Amino acid sequence: MTDSHRGPGGNHGHPSPGDNHGRGQDAGPEGDLLIERGADGVATITLNAPRRRNSITLDLARDLVAACHALNDDPAVGATVIRAAGPVFCSGADRALLARVGSDPSSEDNVRDLMTIYSSFTSVANLAMPTIAAVQGAALGAGLNLALSADLCLVTKETRLLSGFLPIGVHPGGGHFTLLSRRTSPQIAAAMSLFGQELVGDAAVAAGLAFEACTAARLYARAVELAAVAGADPALSRKALDSFRAQTGLPQAQATGTRIELAAQMWSMARSRRAADQAVAPGEGRTSS
Repeated sequence: MTDSHRGPGGNHGHPSPGDNHGRGQDAGPEGDLLIERGADGVATITLNAPRRRNSITLDLARDLVAACHALNDDPAVGATVIRAAGPVFCSGADRALLARVGSDPSSEDNVRDLMTIYSSFTSVANLAMPTIAAVQGAALGAGLNLALSADLCLVTKETRLLSGFLPIGVHPGGGHFTLLSRRTSPQIAAAMSLFGQELVGDAAVAAGLAFEACTAARLYARAVELAAVAGADPALSRKALDSFRAQTGLPQAQATGTRIELAAQMWSMARSRRAADQAVAPGEGRTSS
């Protein structure tokens, strides 16, 4: 994780990793997660693993939790933007980790690791200042959870929002049903989570899952522009957010949803692993359920 500060007058464009992200990123090795803090009171968290489509590994999850704690402890931060490097915002949880959890869902280590993945987006949901997710490309599965854990979501005209759990044989987790149903109508939440439907760009805005659909070139700048209003008075923004969340109740409901979904998700992972093992067993044909 790399943490840096941007001085006044930093560029709020939408650059790619390696060119300092336009906000005064210090030179040096770049990790899977970057944090930048601006003099305008706006911090930016960047998922920086584009080669794996910013999938959430244990290391990335731990870094994201640590980043949220660090920003909570910085009273100068009045708003945070969450964005990602590369063409995809987040493709979900690391599939190798999910396979390992499915191999032994009763293992305390595996349960703990899965909860670490969940904690990455619940930490975003509980950030002490208003948050904006700037979502390009696609947000899938746990990546959609991450995007919807922010207080506000911006997308591009081409951004795809997908639940994505059932098509790969996995029960949703991390409060997925709660996040969807709190952001949109029960009909749309059901269409996405139970029937595999996706929403793109303006359709996501119409459904209430995003506030605006911008051009890709404008996405990050628009997020910072909106965040600057809250960033101008961090103390007031944090107090207002406390009241907003106390009355809307999303972080608390997400935590309850996570607990409800956990057992069913572990069952589905174990079932998928058994099916995979049967499919590759020597001397056996394909099995059907």
